[in-house]
Amino acid sequence: MFERFQTIPDAPMRDYTTLRLGGPADWLITPGNEEELVLILREAEENKIPVTVIGRGSNLLVLDGGIRGAVIRIAQGMRGCSVRGNRLLAEGGTPMSAAAAAAAEAGLTGLEFASGIPGTVGGGVIMNAGAYGGEMSQVVAEVRLVSRRGERSTLRGDELGFSYRHSKLQEEDLIVTGVTFCLQNENPDLIRERMAELKRKRAEKQPLDLPSAGSTFKRPEGAFAAALIDQCGLKGLRVGGAMVSPKHAGFLVNTGNSASDFLKLVRTVQEIVRERTGILLETEIRILGQE
Repeated sequence: MFERFQTIPDAPMRDYTTLRLGGPADWLITPGNEEELVLILREAEENKIPVTVIGRGSNLLVLDGGIRGAVIRIAQGMRGCSVRGNRLLAEGGTPMSAAAAAAAEAGLTGLEFASGIPGTVGGGVIMNAGAYGGEMSQVVAEVRLVSRRGERSTLRGDELGFSYRHSKLQEEDLIVTGVTFCLQNENPDLIRERMAELKRKRAEKQPLDLPSAGSTFKRPEGAFAAALIDQCGLKGLRVGGAMVSPKHAGFLVNTGNSASDFLKLVRTVQEIVRERTGILLETEIRILGQE
């Protein structure tokens, strides 16, 4: 199955997630372009094989039992940027950091916030990724999409139903294969200075030296997840090899090899914060696979 494409059978998902956790996927397939993606999706549908689509694995907890069916990894093969006037065109698997760097090189401002976000631009659109006051909804002009049946379409940014860490693409289960950003002209040196300052802030506040999936929980209305977790005295809390970062309580980090431990820690934090504050923290990370 899938012999025509770049495929790894029984692929350990810990090798393809920033958390470094997760059991095997039956097949891990990396399409080289949009046409290959369409062919893979159609072959999977014809053979009734379930499909999971990931980017760089930066926002995922894959459980120890792994993922049945085909995991399609958009990162690697489907990446690259080009510039047309004040528009930056990026393939869906392009790292957010690479898109921000390409914009800076072209003297285009607006993507600086994305320079330290570890995911792809496709995943960033789907979850309306953001940081330091910027988010994808502010700069996305258009997206190219492919459905799970291999049908292609295009939507404008204002048709994506953006809200906090959400777009309607999450419900419609569409794959982003390309993004057009509408940016503004500015001196490249000033853009790079802002990016360097954001990099410095991240290094000061975030546990970049340990595997994580970024911010584990969404920001609840009227509060901050990290502040609530800290208020409950949970910094440094451990379940096996999973730990609430002592540096930033909003990050749960991995020092072991058990997704089960990590999931237990997520649920423990949610339970304690709900009991003590009345607020249920929603996960920002996607949880995939079987326990």
